[in-house]
Amino acid sequence: MKFNDHWKLSGKHAMFSPSQSSWLRYSDERALEIYESKQAAERGTRLHAFAEEAINLGIKMPKSKKTLNMYINDAIGYAMSTEVILFYSDRFFGTADTISFRDNVLRIHDLKTGKGAVHIDQLEVYAALFCLEYRIKPQNIIIELRIYQNDDIEYEIPEAGKIEEIMKKIVHLDALMASVQNAEED
Repeated sequence: MKFNDHWKLSGKHAMFSPSQSSWLRYSDERALEIYESKQAAERGTRLHAFAEEAINLGIKMPKSKKTLNMYINDAIGYAMSTEVILFYSDRFFGTADTISFRDNVLRIHDLKTGKGAVHIDQLEVYAALFCLEYRIKPQNIIIELRIYQNDDIEYEIPEAGKIEEIMKKIVHLDALMASVQNAEED
């Protein structure tokens, strides 16, 4: 038999795939929730791409209290870089939506397009990764973190000690994982 060629789907997964068959037990309401969640995630991905392009091109948005407009305009105003990977090891790295470091001020901004509660600790981890990668002591700089969501901005200027604790945790866990990996290879 010659099977149909679905080359456009190669490497992709269906929203309701056989390998994730829990949907067999979903009510109609739950199936619709999953569908809406996936649609929101896709919209978020597209909004991030739009914001990145606008920032990189220096295209400001009309001044307003809208999340996307504030995020883009602030990133352009602070001359921030977009989608920057912060790396400590293959086990500990992440991509900051926008980041800048100048005049001993580290700024990290994050665009959140969902409605759910978010936590600033994600940005604290980015700050710790930055300090580890670039060998900067948190007590020697000012760190400002911002989350843009639901037409609001959450600000934090974390204590240096908090970032140092996260840095120590990253270093410790990375060494722990490395020792386990080395033991498995022996």
